[in-house]
Amino acid sequence: MELIRGLASLPPPDGPTVVTIGSFDGVHLGHRAVLRRAVEEARVRGLRSVAVTFDRHPREVLTPGREPRLLTTVERRAELIGELGIDLVVVLEFTEDFSRWLAEEFIERVLVRGLRARHVVVGADFTFGYKALGTPEMLIQLGPSFGFTAERVELVHQGERRISSSAIREALAAGDLAWAERALGRRFVLDGTVVRGAGRGAGLGYPTANLQTPPRLLLPGSGVYAGRARVPQGEYVAAINVGTNPTFGVEPLHVEAYLLDFSGDLLGQPISIEFWVRLRDEERFASAEELRAQIAEDVRRTRELVPPPASA
Repeated sequence: MELIRGLASLPPPDGPTVVTIGSFDGVHLGHRAVLRRAVEEARVRGLRSVAVTFDRHPREVLTPGREPRLLTTVERRAELIGELGIDLVVVLEFTEDFSRWLAEEFIERVLVRGLRARHVVVGADFTFGYKALGTPEMLIQLGPSFGFTAERVELVHQGERRISSSAIREALAAGDLAWAERALGRRFVLDGTVVRGAGRGAGLGYPTANLQTPPRLLLPGSGVYAGRARVPQGEYVAAINVGTNPTFGVEPLHVEAYLLDFSGDLLGQPISIEFWVRLRDEERFASAEELRAQIAEDVRRTRELVPPPASA
């Protein structure tokens, strides 16, 4: 999979393509249905498959302060898209100027001149162009005059609930990992960098890796979780806390993970946390001793619920 940022970075098209477009935040089952359909059609036609996505959620530009936290970084999103067989991911920066492009201008500049689209695949709820006036129906109707055909892929449901990035954000905020996992088609992963913490975990006998995450990323709801952590040294079972450390006074919401059976310095290194099970709410304890005893129980349950990675 090749990743290109911006139309200006696109080399001259070496042939027609099958294109799909969307925010694809989280690359959930609904997105996967669209992406797989594009890959399938590209293979049938013997063409290259292209996914166009955006850096910055549209609401960050259109309604600043009301934009949602994101489920994935652009890099993680591109990686997940590539795993589905897409040949090229094009990331367009969503700017104020870009938001004013008319739908026809988007078609002409991106699909026709930029990518030489022969066929376009989008989700049923996809919109584009100024004031979101562009729709799948517009692509289907106008496509032939621009030299391409288009199709819409219907929405996907999990039970009675429609799968969407917004619904997954709500589930994660409520600590409902099970529904989020079913909707994503995978476990939720949070990417970050290990930064220096207060050192309280080490003082309690459970040194933790404190995560610094990109400011746009969503954090799951407060609580204690069991999961795994991937670091340059390998993958480890981890007991994870998302919260404010109420036992020691309220702090900003943050994430820290105790990696079972790991010893070493992770400061400054990349880390990916995979959330498996929510164990309990975050609590305020009367003493450090009570907290230490509860952490020991959390670690015991984590070891019980999450098997060690095959490579461990």
